[in-house]
Amino acid sequence: MKAGNGILFEIGRQFAVLSLLAFGGVNTVIPEMHREVVVLHHWMSDADFVALFALSQAAPGPNFMISTLVGWKAAGIPGAILATLAMCGPSCFLAYWVVKFWDRYRETRLRKAVSVGLAPVTVGLVAATFWLLARSTDTNIKLGLITVSTAIVVYFTRLNPLWALGFAGGLGFLGFI
Repeated sequence: MKAGNGILFEIGRQFAVLSLLAFGGVNTVIPEMHREVVVLHHWMSDADFVALFALSQAAPGPNFMISTLVGWKAAGIPGAILATLAMCGPSCFLAYWVVKFWDRYRETRLRKAVSVGLAPVTVGLVAATFWLLARSTDTNIKLGLITVSTAIVVYFTRLNPLWALGFAGGLGFLGFI
């Protein structure tokens, strides 16, 4: 897709807003990012978005890399740079000032209440990300079973998730899925 001023403005606006909403990290705003780039703007398909998410998670580095990849897919190199800056800039600026305030009022009841209240919100946002990605990729019963069994193994054991990833990849390589 060619990077015009309109699309670059939208990328900057969208990722700046997402940056300020990303309590708990970028993974908490994946559903909204998906809605914006796939459903509203049609910059990519569901499959493209899930592939970019998987690539961003598999690559070493920060989890905001999904923003860079989405910006690149939507508007090339200028989109990648703008999405990265828009995802990092506003939240860094806000975090600087919030930490100053947060430290100053560390013993107040308000701070403790906000901390306790934000934890379930973050968990809910991460759960919404899981649901969106599972719904987008589990197109048949075999894929759904792999998702459920992987979640069970990762949750109930200390097994490294890469083993589950390797097992699922092996099933695909052998033609079982």
